[in-house]
Amino acid sequence: MKELENKVALVSSSTRGIGLACAKALAAQGAAVYLGVRRLEAGQQIADELIAAGGRAGVVFFDASREESFSGMVDEVAAKEGRLDILVNNFGSTDVKTDLDVVNGPSEDFFRIVNTNLKSVYLPSKAAVPLMAKNGGGSIINIGSVGGLYPDLSRTAYGVSKAAIHFLTKDIAVQYARQGVRCNAVLPGFTATDAALNNMSQAFLELFLKNVPLNRPGRPEDIADAVAFLASDRAAFITGEILPVAGGFGLPTPLYGSYMSAGAKG
Repeated sequence: MKELENKVALVSSSTRGIGLACAKALAAQGAAVYLGVRRLEAGQQIADELIAAGGRAGVVFFDASREESFSGMVDEVAAKEGRLDILVNNFGSTDVKTDLDVVNGPSEDFFRIVNTNLKSVYLPSKAAVPLMAKNGGGSIINIGSVGGLYPDLSRTAYGVSKAAIHFLTKDIAVQYARQGVRCNAVLPGFTATDAALNNMSQAFLELFLKNVPLNRPGRPEDIADAVAFLASDRAAFITGEILPVAGGFGLPTPLYGSYMSAGAKG
């Protein structure tokens, strides 16, 4: 029997990258996976592929520009299945042109990014917790970021929003543990998705990897494997954890990158 047999899962923003990898990983373990997507046709195509591979899948509407869809996608799954066992809050975005430092970044963009990123976790979780509790519990996995752990010279709104999501994860874990609801966060480091690679020069990538002890970008599947574990009963005694999946980024001395650039052998 597969680990997630008879479980119902929902993954937001799941037509590509980390979200898509999470949907595939959960489906491979037997969960019925609903993809929360803006482009319903693209989502249905992915669902059809999961079904063709022997899984069970469907689509529900999620659009980050339409706040009602944040809880609406949970309500759609509840209407179709009567339950929700796994929620993966994967959406998160920024605008590298305007998400700058505190002084030079436009205030309206700062609050827009923080607001959207935080609501994309808060509102689905708010809708999912009572549904999970009614059926004996469930697992919420939030996709945070190492960008919410370490201060940066720009992307202030993104970092603040992810740090807030990490704390919200712990609050949900503590507040609803007695109702059987677990909540954890997975924090990707630099992950080789199309969106990330398109926004990063090769020179910057090489410099960045000097600070990653495992010396490679993450793969979406690396994140998805951690999500699938936290969704499963093997993680039944794990809640409120903030788990970086980042190849060791941030772990060594701050001088590590300089040592590597100088030719040190790790």
